[in-house]
Amino acid sequence: MANKKGRRRDFGSVRQLPSGRWQVRYRDPETGQLRPAEKTYPTKTDAQVALTHIESDITRGQWADPDAGAVNFQEYATAWLRDRKLADRTRERNESVMRLHILPTFGTGSVADVTTARVRSWRGKLLAAGLGEPTVVKAYQLLRALMNTAVDDELIRRNPCRIKGADRYDVPERPVLTVAEVFAVADSMARRYRLLVLLAAFTTLRFGELAALRRRDIDLEGLTVTVRRAQAELQDGRLFDKAPKSAAGVRSVSFPAELLDAVTHHMEHFAAPGREGHVFVGPQGGQLRRSNFRDDWVKARKAAGVTAELHFHDLRHTGNTLASTAGASTRELMTRMGHSSSRAALIYQHMTSDRDRAIADSLGAMIRGGGGVASGSPGDDAERT
Repeated sequence: MANKKGRRRDFGSVRQLPSGRWQVRYRDPETGQLRPAEKTYPTKTDAQVALTHIESDITRGQWADPDAGAVNFQEYATAWLRDRKLADRTRERNESVMRLHILPTFGTGSVADVTTARVRSWRGKLLAAGLGEPTVVKAYQLLRALMNTAVDDELIRRNPCRIKGADRYDVPERPVLTVAEVFAVADSMARRYRLLVLLAAFTTLRFGELAALRRRDIDLEGLTVTVRRAQAELQDGRLFDKAPKSAAGVRSVSFPAELLDAVTHHMEHFAAPGREGHVFVGPQGGQLRRSNFRDDWVKARKAAGVTAELHFHDLRHTGNTLASTAGASTRELMTRMGHSSSRAALIYQHMTSDRDRAIADSLGAMIRGGGGVASGSPGDDAERT
């Protein structure tokens, strides 16, 4: 567009302020109102360059309202968490991480105040304070997801969480037991928990999956355990069953025939009555809890003479290693463990029951060769106290 003198009118303008610095002004493409740029510049040239960049962004449709990110971070984060579709336990963990590790640093400012430099400083301080690396990674991942939404909402132009490697950590190598060590731990447990250890190792079920098992999930003829749900515990102590995270989590896993006597013995002596009765319960008949089980686990671990670093979840790692040794393919291991592939098609590809049976039979051969006691109890039926 030309002015009265026939010259093309410049986009916006620059002017010198009383302070001596230069200000950029331009028409807001959304409101049409004249507005100043976010900051001032030391020279006229700097201001003109900035004005050119603004004009270019508007022309390419990449301009973002500088005031959009002025929304309060805590208010935005609270609404973001509230509107996300999350399982109760996941929501509780995310809210805890947000409250303890993110809001103390960013909560009082605006979304636009979160810069890459501040994110880097925040992460460094968390690590320097001795916070565990997995927790720091979780906090970073949560902040990054929040800021991704802020980008989608056009509050900011670019996600400030761009620290290479900050979203992952190296998991230390976990202990792997021999078959004999698995049985040593199992035989050191109270009688009602012996099968819990054996199934954790030879079916690779998680603690929550084992705790949620009902009588109807155990097939003594087919020698399988079916996972339909997993038990979770909230911070206030409430227990509830939840669906697996993916379709792959619902599965039937074969157990070695060498464990049949142990399974039968447990079902007769320790499982709760009725088709929906829990397979594993506490001494008083209540639901199994990690906190109540821990003391028994620590005592058995010590009595068996295995490493004090052994976690119950390491039995799952042990079982995966043993199954791999037994000849299971990657897909078979994923199916057996309830893992989903990065390629969605693999979720619908199930290994045959015959092949799963062969894996369980190979594990049974390991039990026989490793000196494991396959009967329901190595001694009398009296439960250890």
